[in-house]
Amino acid sequence: MNLCEAAQAVANGEVSSQQLTEHAINRLKEIGPKLNCVVSIQEDKALASAYEADKVRSLGKPLGLLHGVPLAHKELFYRQGMVSNNGSIISKGFIPSETSTALTRLDQAGAIDVGQLQMAEFAMSPTGFNLHYGHVKNPWNLAYCPGGSSSGSGAAVAARLVYGSLGSDTGGSIRHPAAMCGVTGIKPTWSRVSSYGVMPLSVSLDCAGPIARTARDCARLLSIIAGFDLNDSSSSTVPVPNYEDFLTGQLKGVKIAVPSLYYEQNQDEGVSQALKIALDVFVSAGAQVVHTKPPDIDLINRMMAIVLTVEAAAHHQTWIRERPQDYAPQVLARFKPGFEFSGIQYFDAISSRTKLTNEWLKAVLGDADVAFMPTIPVSVPSIAETTEGDWGDISKKISVITHCNRGINYLGLPAISTPAGFVNDMPFAFQLVGRQFDEAKLLMISDAYQRLTDWHTRSPAMS
Repeated sequence: MNLCEAAQAVANGEVSSQQLTEHAINRLKEIGPKLNCVVSIQEDKALASAYEADKVRSLGKPLGLLHGVPLAHKELFYRQGMVSNNGSIISKGFIPSETSTALTRLDQAGAIDVGQLQMAEFAMSPTGFNLHYGHVKNPWNLAYCPGGSSSGSGAAVAARLVYGSLGSDTGGSIRHPAAMCGVTGIKPTWSRVSSYGVMPLSVSLDCAGPIARTARDCARLLSIIAGFDLNDSSSSTVPVPNYEDFLTGQLKGVKIAVPSLYYEQNQDEGVSQALKIALDVFVSAGAQVVHTKPPDIDLINRMMAIVLTVEAAAHHQTWIRERPQDYAPQVLARFKPGFEFSGIQYFDAISSRTKLTNEWLKAVLGDADVAFMPTIPVSVPSIAETTEGDWGDISKKISVITHCNRGINYLGLPAISTPAGFVNDMPFAFQLVGRQFDEAKLLMISDAYQRLTDWHTRSPAMS
């Protein structure tokens, strides 16, 4: 079952929360080590919560939207009193004094939190690189990258260890693992989901969001976690709809923009072919395709790099000064440019966002509903080719992986990655990008595509 099916089965009494939770715990124990995707399992607490969930249902009390459904999350989502290493040895053993708002809202919806999932060190890798705790492995092929930095989330959902997971996305870190592991992931509009109780990387770019098997699963999770939070003054006050209400399956009249130039660069032949096939599905269902040209994306990427590295360097400055040897060299190399930029450059990057966002929307979207592009323009790389050899070569490969994603974070726009086939026997995905706070349209179009295809139902042979 997927997440929504599991919630319905519990509500109908077809299966107990205890059965689902025991099953999830067993798979986390048995398959988690093979993928190196599990940090901790809260077995006793999860089973006690499942017992209470079943008791509540037996008494006929109102049930939450995720009542009794087991989930596990990227370990940078803090839970009071529970150790969170943030994928690092520097913060190893850190015990937060607060619980993230996103987790609290899932608790209130009845979800069962069964554990923490592995991540890239301080969320600073698009491939899932982690020198200290080992790399998470892709369940479709253990020698390949799972995507990062929410690597454990992508792998665990794809391998059917849990029904869904929360990840974070600063430059693609929800979309990368969703794409590489063959599941669905949505990066909401910046500020849509509270960042309270989530380890920061770049506060102006960070977005929390769900990774699950289907667009409907993501719609349910996002409906629960989104919305203003008194603990996070930057969180948006824009009302949150029930995203599932928008999942009509209709594509007739939908206009899809396909941007050229920059978004066509670096594409493998297999990726280009898979994109055309996916686009044909939309056209055959009545969607209209228009071709557009983007503005200067190199400028957007430069502004994004300034914001990301300066804010990350500010957060890490003491540790980098006092404990540089405790960072993986690849991670430290990505932090260091933040110390090179001036305050004027940072101010210009922050103050240019609205203008550049409007220019991008006008040029790329125009009067279309969404923009269509690859999540990753190349086939899933191996762990070896993204960790071994000269840093300059590795850096170029990492840059290609983030090619279509990092600018979207700077613009603050929502984007959803949707599985759409296989290239070189590894998952392939396209992404849809929309206007601010138009997640409903992204979810609607992704869901409609999934009703016409079965890529999201494919699962790796993990047992």
